[in-house]
Amino acid sequence: MHALAEEDLLITGYRSHGFALARGVPPEAVMAELFGKVDGCAHGRGGSMHVLDPSRGYYGGWGIVAGQLPIATGLALALRRQGKDQAVLCELGDGAVNMGAWHESLNLAGLWNLPVVFLVVNNRYGMGTAVERASAEPDLYKRAAAYRIHGERVDGDDLDTMIEAADRLLTIARTEHRPAVLEAITYRYRGHSVADAGLAYRTKDEIAEHQKADPITRERAKLRDAGLTDDQLDAIDAHADERVAAAVQAALDSPEPSVDRLAYGMHALGSAEQFARMRPGSPFGEEALTFDAGLGA
Repeated sequence: MHALAEEDLLITGYRSHGFALARGVPPEAVMAELFGKVDGCAHGRGGSMHVLDPSRGYYGGWGIVAGQLPIATGLALALRRQGKDQAVLCELGDGAVNMGAWHESLNLAGLWNLPVVFLVVNNRYGMGTAVERASAEPDLYKRAAAYRIHGERVDGDDLDTMIEAADRLLTIARTEHRPAVLEAITYRYRGHSVADAGLAYRTKDEIAEHQKADPITRERAKLRDAGLTDDQLDAIDAHADERVAAAVQAALDSPEPSVDRLAYGMHALGSAEQFARMRPGSPFGEEALTFDAGLGA
């Protein structure tokens, strides 16, 4: 995210709150969206799974696994056809690389030389299955070679390494219109969802071992070595806590969406005539469904 230019475009999978915040979406707007309130960045219509802010070039988190990849490819195609020196960053998880949309998107990106970087966040487990058990080629970046696209793997828990790789590949996408696959190796400490304790397919010792390389802990150590004191670092944490508390309060104070606006935005303005034909019984002018009690509903 640090390497994205202001005019670049972003699209992600779901659980994308961190991407939204890093893109500059205000915490209050993100939190209000989680609460389903009108001041949310999607006006309460997206919720946790579909956070977005097109005004910042963020075209949303997508709940369907790999559903965002064809859209990212389309965005990149539009930039190329318009002759713009911009890039698209498309985030996905390791589970998405086994979906058909992954292969279709990479094929077109490679065929048409589209300015898109596919960021594969490989946290080693797709739901409850290890990557090695789900992928015949577990080195996911190598799959780019099948489409003559550059691919590389980096330590996703090292901030400096991530910034360098992302900046380099996004620059190539902008200036040379060449796509790339960037696989970032990381780890998740918790289960896939609230229904997953995260211990049926791995051990506590494995989790503890990976926590030794926690990216926040590593970056804190780097900052300390650079001369910052623990008091200064603690103040950063305290400020973050204050922003979260303020965002929660703002979300609580935000009004609920109006029910009469529930269908707003579902159809383009001016399309009422087109959809009028779809009303119940429309060939004969009926506007309400009725049921014969004798025949059953």
